Amino acid sequence: MSLEKNLAAYDTQLDTTGLLCPMPVLRARRKLSELSEGTILQVIASDEASIHDMPAFCHMAGHHLIFAAEEGGIYYFNIRTGVTKETKAD
Repeated sequence: MSLEKNLAAYDTQLDTTGLLCPMPVLRARRKLSELSEGTILQVIASDEASIHDMPAFCHMAGHHLIFAAEEGGIYYFNIRTGVTKETKAD
């Protein structure tokens, strides 16, 4: 799949450009908690730390990082919501 198709393969988008660690992950966490399981969130970030933080967050929180790319200093992460501890309790 091409970069353009991967960049376009999401249900909703969250732009965190200009925010520094830990804000991109915290904003993504809040947004993901509002979404149904299986929804794809695209997070756009400019903080280099997000390269390491976003995959680690997804792994720990039970979400699936299905695509990550960098283009011109902007980082794109497509995350499929998983079953988290919070949703299991419902």
